This record gives sequence, C-alpha cells and structure tokens, in this order.
Amino acid sequence: MLRAPYSIIDVIIYNIMMTWFIIHELLKFDLIVIGSGSGLDVANAATQNGLKVAVIEKDRMGGTCLNRWCIPSKLLIHSADVAEIIKSANLFGIEVGELSVNFQKIVERVNGITDHDSGQIKNAFKDIENPKLCKRMKFVGEKTILVGDNEKITAEKILIASWTRPQIPKKIKGLDGSSYITSDEALRLKKQPCVITFIGGGYISCELAYFFGSLGTEINIVQLGDVLIPNEDEEISKKFTEVFSKKYNVYLGYETESVSKRKKDSDNNDDSTFQIMAKNSDGRKSLKLDSNQILLAVGRIPNSDILDIEKTGVKVDEKGFIITDEYLETNVKGIFALGDKVGRYQFKHNANHESRYAFNNILHPDRKVAVDYTAMPHAIFSSPQVAGVGFTEQELKKKSIDYQRSIYPYINTGMGEAIEDRDGFVKFLVDRKSRKILGCHIIGSHASILIHEVLVAMRVGDGTIDSISRTIHIHPALSEVIARAADKI
Repeated sequence: MLRAPYSIIDVIIYNIMMTWFIIHELLKFDLIVIGSGSGLDVANAATQNGLKVAVIEKDRMGGTCLNRWCIPSKLLIHSADVAEIIKSANLFGIEVGELSVNFQKIVERVNGITDHDSGQIKNAFKDIENPKLCKRMKFVGEKTILVGDNEKITAEKILIASWTRPQIPKKIKGLDGSSYITSDEALRLKKQPCVITFIGGGYISCELAYFFGSLGTEINIVQLGDVLIPNEDEEISKKFTEVFSKKYNVYLGYETESVSKRKKDSDNNDDSTFQIMAKNSDGRKSLKLDSNQILLAVGRIPNSDILDIEKTGVKVDEKGFIITDEYLETNVKGIFALGDKVGRYQFKHNANHESRYAFNNILHPDRKVAVDYTAMPHAIFSSPQVAGVGFTEQELKKKSIDYQRSIYPYINTGMGEAIEDRDGFVKFLVDRKSRKILGCHIIGSHASILIHEVLVAMRVGDGTIDSISRTIHIHPALSEVIARAADKI
C-alpha cells in the first residue's frame, strides 16, 4: 500500500509493479491443447463437456495432415494417377494423343482446397472464447506456457499434439544455403522441375517421385539401403524397388556426401542447377548427378526442442519423441501427448485413434483406458500402391514365431487380368497353430482399399484367416485376390 501523500516516484513504482503483475499474471484453463490437428478433436469435445480450453497453433489450422502432407499430397497424387491411366490407355485398345501437363493449375487446385479448409477451421474460432485460440508458444515453467509476446497461460491438464518437421542430415557438405527443399515445400512448388533428385528412399520420397515422375519430371533417387521403402515386408520392398527402378533412376547403397549449386549456361531456361556427389557403402564407387532440384526426405523429427519442453519436466527419448505410458500420459501427471510427437505410429489415422483415448483419460483419470493398437495399418500412395498391417516376415523370423505364409498374384484373378496388374500380390502371414493373422502385406492396385477386409478380421473379428476364406467374395471383383491368398493357407 502506498503511503500518503503520494510522491511522483511512488506513483511510478506503483504503475510499474501493476504492469508487471498484469503481464505476468497466469491465465488459467482446465485444458491446454498444443496443435490443431487431431488434438482439435479433444479440444472441441472437452469444451462440449464444460471445460475451459485453450488451443495453441503457430501455423495453419488443421495440423500437418491437412496442410503439409496427407491431404495435399494425395490431391497431387490423384493427378499422377490420371496421367498414368492415360499413358497406359494403349494397353486397353485406346489411343491418346500427347500428354500435356498444366503444373501450375494442379498445384493451385490443391492449395486452394487445403487453404480453404484450413481457413474455415480458423474462422470457426473468430467469435468464440472457448476454445480460445493462441498463436506461438514455448514452455517457461511447470505447466506454464508463454503464448505470444507476454501472455502466460497454465492448466492442470495439457495435451501435446503438435507437429514434426523434416529431418535435415548434418553430414552432407554444402547443404546449407543450397536451396534444397523438403516435402513441405515440394507440395507448393510453382514450377515443375525438369530433373529432381531425392535423397532418401522411404515412403515420402516414393510418393513424391511418383507424382513428379508421372507428370514428366526425370527422377533420381539416392538411397543408402539396398531397397526402397525398407521398413516394409522384405518381399514387398524388393518388388517395389524392382518396379520403381524400371521407371526412375534408382541408386541403391549410396550415401550423399555433398551438394553444390552452380549457374547453368545462359542458353538454358533454368537459372541454376545442383550437383550431387555420393559414394557407395564400401567407398569404391562414386556417383555424380546434375539436378534442377534436390528434395530431402530422410525422415521427420519432433519439435520438442522448439517447445522448450524440458522446462515443464516432460521426458523425451534420444530422438526427441515424448515418452508416454499406455494411457498417453507423460512422466508429469496431467500432461498427455499423442500422434507423431509420441513416435509410435506416425500416421494421421493413428493420431485420430489416440485422440479418443486421450479425451477419455484426460477427463476421467479414475477410469483411464490403455490404447489398443491392434491391427494398426498403413499405406503408401505411389504406383504401385502398398499397404500393410501386423508383422513383416523378417520380424517373425527374428522373433522365432512359427508361421505359415501365402502369396497370391493379382494377375491370376479375373479383375487383376482386366486391369493388367502383373506386379501386384497379396501376402498373408499366419500363426501355424492358432491360424491367427499375424500380418498382411499388399502391393498393387487399390492396396489401400483391399487391406480393410483384413483389418476388420484382425481387430473386431476372430482374427483368424478362416474368417476371410469363409466369406463369400464377389466375382470377379479385385477383392478375390484377398480370398485366394487366404484359401492357400
């Protein structure tokens, strides 16, 4: 309390103190959700249950899936699908003239759709106070977050459902300042590259290589391993690599050592070019590639460092992924995490799945439910498509599990022959005694759709191969390839 009479100094000190308290006063919420992807489902549900909620999003609303990968990449890839159908039309007695690509129109269509959807989500927050939307953030203390320039917020319950970012390898000389791109920038390129070199041979590289390659870009893929998409079942990876190597320039067993950027000749339309130097694993062979663009796709890493997550006491593993228990709760009571940040399954459908458990476990700590990851599937939307669920054969061998296997090719079915899919096949891995499906792996047309029959059998059926083989399948639908692979067991 100020003494009377008040001096000018007293008034100044008082005003300074009050300003400090206003700036540093904690705004309290029941729940803070970091990220506007799958975490937004939890935020909205919590609001409907009477909680005071804050949502923090530093970028476009809708999260990584809507803005930087799943949705825009699949919109782009559909254009590639159309181009590939046109190119193969002669197989079916249809002659088509020269293919013409309006690359700018393709990209504008995609960005128009995703930006509109993201804007719609943002607009929904305009005139509401709950959930409250906040921009930018970092942890500054236990369950205390600085949002914006000077506002601090806190809550007993916090859900971290934020983004990841592309991993940038540090070993490659000349990478800094070379104007390389990642998948984030590739989806918004305004000009189609004549030649593009992908460093990395995982699913991100292969989906984008298919997109650019189908539209006429020359594709180079430099892969350290001996196959593309190495995390898939070994027979799927080998077949996929074989097919891709016929379409594109695939360099296996090479590690990129350096990149450089140099001016091209004045008579060339492109302003600059890249030169990539790589060596194979034993160092005996070297590789030199010229390219209009370099795309890095060697994995994604969590943004735990950017959030200053250590200041709230949450533990992360050696790669920066947040460590949670089976209920998605971290080592700090009341702080939960889901999705890519946890690193169990980096798929949007998994984040959506986990969000249901997170909602329950946050609102009902006395009735927590462990996440059931049974039959968690995935798919790669390239050509050929790939889909998988459960164990790979190499994993079963490593675990010394007694199993049977069955492979059936697409081309040996009526529809497989109709669509001329000569590379596709379905592979089942089944427990020899219980006949439970241990894994299913598909390469070929519509693999991402065909896998769903297997998912239902594994997750909500009895889990045996017999539940598929005893089901009546429409003839001659493509799903017969699933039935016949099951029958072989």
